[in-house]
Formats: sequence, C-alpha cells, structure tokens
Amino acid sequence: MTADSTPALVKQADADTEGPAPAGPAAARGPRARNTKAYLRYVAAKILGAAVSLFAVLVTSFFLFRLIPSDPVKQMTGGRPVSAEQLQSLRHQFGLDQPMWQQFTSYVGDALTGDLGTSFQFHAPVMDKIVEALPATLLLTGTSYVLYSALGIWLGTRTAWRNGSTSDRFNTALALTLYSVPSFWLGLLLIIVFSVGIGPIPGMFPTGGLESGNETGFAYVLDVAHHMVLPVITLVAVGYAQTLLVMRSSLLDEMGSDYLTTARAKGLRDDSVRRKHAVPNAMLPTFTLMFVNLGQVVAGQILVETVFSWPGLGGLFYQGLSVPDLPLVQGLFFVFATAVILANTLADVLYPLLDPRVGR
Repeated sequence: MTADSTPALVKQADADTEGPAPAGPAAARGPRARNTKAYLRYVAAKILGAAVSLFAVLVTSFFLFRLIPSDPVKQMTGGRPVSAEQLQSLRHQFGLDQPMWQQFTSYVGDALTGDLGTSFQFHAPVMDKIVEALPATLLLTGTSYVLYSALGIWLGTRTAWRNGSTSDRFNTALALTLYSVPSFWLGLLLIIVFSVGIGPIPGMFPTGGLESGNETGFAYVLDVAHHMVLPVITLVAVGYAQTLLVMRSSLLDEMGSDYLTTARAKGLRDDSVRRKHAVPNAMLPTFTLMFVNLGQVVAGQILVETVFSWPGLGGLFYQGLSVPDLPLVQGLFFVFATAVILANTLADVLYPLLDPRVGR
C-alpha cells in the first residue's frame, strides 16, 4: 500500500462511519422543519409580547386618566347645588369611594371579560357606546386608509424612479409640507375655505356631522359622501405624505442593487424591472407602515373627528375627556391601544413570510 493511497482510505472510512447522507423527502423535510419551528417560536414570542403590552395598557389606562385634576361626580351635576350626601351617594354608585387598589382589580377583572364598565354621563355600558360609534369611525378612517395607502405607494414609486426630476422635487416637497402640518389645523383651514367660504370661493360642504338627517335611500348615501369629503381630504393629505416618503426612501435604497442591474442586462424593460423586481422588495418597510396605520383605522383620528363633529370613536373620546368620564375614556383608550398592538403583531407575524431573513 502506498502512502498516496492512505488519505483516500481514511476519507472512505470516515464516510462509512458517518453513514449514508439522507436523500429524498427526508432531506427536504430537515431544513423545512427547522424553519417551521423557528417561525413558530418567533410567532409565540410576538404573541407573548403583545399580551404583555395589553396588560401594560390596562394598567396605564386606569392610572393615566385619574391624574386629570377634576372631580367627575361634580362635573356630572353640571354645577347645580348638590348636598354632600348626594355627592357621596353618587360616588358610591360609581364605585369611586372604594380604595384605589380595589377599583384597579375590579377594572382589570371586568376588562378581561369584555366588561369596560358603565359610562358616567351616558349611563350605558361603555362597550355599547363603542359599538354604536365604531361604524362611523370605520367609514371615515377606512375610506381614508385605502385612498392614502394607494396614492402614497403609487406616487412614492414614481418619484423615486424619477429621482431628481421636477415631479420628484415637487411631490417630495409637498409631502414633507403636508406631513408636518397638524391634521386639526388643516381641517380647520378646509372648513374656513370650503364650508364657510372665503372670497370668491363659496361654501360648498357641510361644516361637520355625518348626515343632514332628512334624506333616505340613495340620497342618504350621497348626503353621507358629501359630509365625508373634507374630513377624508384632511386624513388623506397627511396619511399619503407619510406613505410616499417611506416608499420613496425604500425604493431609492433598492435602485442601486446588483439584481436590478442583472435584470436590465437580461433585456427586461425598465417598467418590468421596476414592477417585478424593485417595487416588491421596496414594499417591505411600507408594508409595516400600512399595518401600523391599519390599527389607527379602529382608533380613529380624535382631533379630526372632533373638528368635523364626526360621531365616531374619536368624538366620543373627546366627550369622555370633558367630564371626565373615567370608564368611557379608559375603555376607549384600551380599544385604541389594542387595535394598534394587534395590527403590529399581525405585521410581525406576516413579515417573515415576505422576507425569510426575519425570524430565522
């Protein structure tokens, strides 16, 4: 046996010791199973984090609104002369005479079962008031969400692909301006110009509300749409600007990538390179932003709904703060925060399906 043949024999012996390599379906299941387990661990961690966040929201919502320097019982009497016995009876009726720790444990226990308490000013279950106002909020913010998401993605893609052009500079400057404008200020400005009327511009739209109250059938639909114009424009103007800026920045980062150069070298048209290669990868940060905004669809826009007297959750929250109606503002705060947390968790769970590098 020569010395040259010794390494070959050693390699063969090692191969025999290790046994045959897995082949067929078993080989394919190995990495796939490991990826599935890693993804399930990732999802479990996100769900656990969401549960911890929800409990933190419960604690925060209870103590935060008790820092408001106002007596809700005296506010409910409307300044009318009330005896000390009557005030004490009201405090006992609403549980405000109990120790703070007892109020807290009762609140947490009831909230976990879906009971958010009884409103001080409406004398009705908080959950019933939320369900009553929810459709108006979903109509307004849901419509705005669809419009500003589509508009922001479309314009963000076009401005980034034509980086440095006149349209890019104009759209970017406009988006930066609108993004920095407070939504309630923009809403007030639209009311002054298009509802009240200024100079040659007549008042064309209602100053607020959901409906005129005297329409039925298709006329009612048109009436609601007429009332929605200004608040929807307000929400779209601010929301599309944020989406455009994120989409533009993400696409600019992708435009210098080697895979786009390779796609062009293969003879693909510029439109195909943008639509099939660049935009899908640039959508990942925008995808996260869209889910964050999706949570705000339920939360509504408190200031915008208040400015336009929109009968949704935002306007209801403002009414609760004016008393303060502790069960109402606590319940709404919990619902708002829950919607945002669930939307963020859903984005975290779906993100690895779009980008396998996440959660592995």
